[in-house]
Amino acid sequence: MELFPWPWCLYMLLLLVLLPALVLLLELQRHPTPRTSAPGTGTRLPPGPWRLPVIGSLHHLLATNDPRLVHRALLHFAVVSSADAAREVVREHDANFATRAVTATVAATVGDKVGIVLSPHGATWRRLRRICAAELLSARRVRSFRPVREDEAARLAATVAAAAGERRYQLVNVSEVASRFVSDAVLRAIMGERFRWRDEFVAALEKAMARGAEFGAADLFPSSWLLRAVNYGAVRESMALNAKLFELVDRAIDQCRERKAGLDAQDGDCLLDVLLRLQEHDDDPDCPLTMATVKAVILDMFGTGSSTTSTTIQWAMLELMKNPKVMRKVQLEIRHAMGCRSRVTEDDLINLKYLKLVIKETLRLHPATSVLFPKASQECCKVLGYDVPKGMLMIMNAWAINRDPKYWDDAEVFKPERFEGSTVDFRGTDFQFLPFGAGRRMCPGMTLAHANIELALATLLYHFDWQLPPGVAPEEVDMAEKFGVDVHPKRNVYLCPVIVVTPETES
Repeated sequence: MELFPWPWCLYMLLLLVLLPALVLLLELQRHPTPRTSAPGTGTRLPPGPWRLPVIGSLHHLLATNDPRLVHRALLHFAVVSSADAAREVVREHDANFATRAVTATVAATVGDKVGIVLSPHGATWRRLRRICAAELLSARRVRSFRPVREDEAARLAATVAAAAGERRYQLVNVSEVASRFVSDAVLRAIMGERFRWRDEFVAALEKAMARGAEFGAADLFPSSWLLRAVNYGAVRESMALNAKLFELVDRAIDQCRERKAGLDAQDGDCLLDVLLRLQEHDDDPDCPLTMATVKAVILDMFGTGSSTTSTTIQWAMLELMKNPKVMRKVQLEIRHAMGCRSRVTEDDLINLKYLKLVIKETLRLHPATSVLFPKASQECCKVLGYDVPKGMLMIMNAWAINRDPKYWDDAEVFKPERFEGSTVDFRGTDFQFLPFGAGRRMCPGMTLAHANIELALATLLYHFDWQLPPGVAPEEVDMAEKFGVDVHPKRNVYLCPVIVVTPETES
């Protein structure tokens, strides 16, 4: 007995096949793709590569060295892939591109619970930026967390030494120990002590960030109600993760208040102390600092300040293993400066000039966010003589900018010496080198990130010699990348540590 007659099954099959195509055609008809020039209007759009149906020119996204218009379905991008274009965008049009664009999924997930990362340009964002610059991430505040960083660096060395002492050629997961060092250092700076629910918090945040980096059909066609309905499952999962994170931040706030009420109340302020004090004494009716905003800022600081920093440490270790001459040179510098002391302190880092060059070169070749957050043009403007319409999204391709052959000789080669005697820095004023971005939306946590990177690398390179896994030659080091919120090594980094200077045991 047939449940459905054969013709009916055939009709259903055809409907399932043709319906998505019909939806796409209707959307494309409603939102036609712009041409590189509009006849009769005098508009001169940036040049765009050839396009494929539906996906547009997405396959060309990272392959250009000049600003290009990339047609991605119904969303239109201008990709800045040269230092000259970046300079003009930041110097001439920074305010016009100061609002970050978010996907439909992310927008539906976070709602109005946004911190400094996703907040649109305006009075609220300016206030959060001032708070970060003056109260949370200033050079003075970062220096105040020096004891925390040094303590976590000592724990890092002790952890690696314990693994290295178990047996000869013991492989250590450098990705894991680097991630734990950074997350513990950042969480202690935020909370003033170790978070009781640390592992649960880190796991939930990693899932949320992975979900936020995904891009689905509803994000390609944000005006399609049908695709939004199909995507609702992903949105619901993201909303559950976001709710879980806010619940964990509530626990962090409770733990922070317990600490302040106890014997440790005389300790210096942590970042959460500062935010809670500002929130409790807030008297700005126009831009109130709500508790939801405080929680979102905490998530921003940990989310953007942990994974990208850990990623940079991993890339530096991989490049040093691939370039043994550079490894020997930087280790000699560190050990000469340190003598035979049992732990590295930040005082020891001041004169480590070659280590600083190694970090710069790592950031040049491996910017943690190789494609910076897209920003939406608020008004029509001209960039390098091309018209950029209102609403077009501008992306800075930091990976391509940092390898622009106009400014870098042997741009693909890891060569820290290129920075010797050079004033080029990553502070956002040298547009050929933008690992942290530039302009109003430049990463506010740059100083904290650099402090963690420098101390972690000095610790790993001082206490240990490092060997590749048996059978792997330097030229065979796996440099494969995986794209997400950041661009990290595709596989975990496993290396063999050999103890040279025995570190302090954990207290």
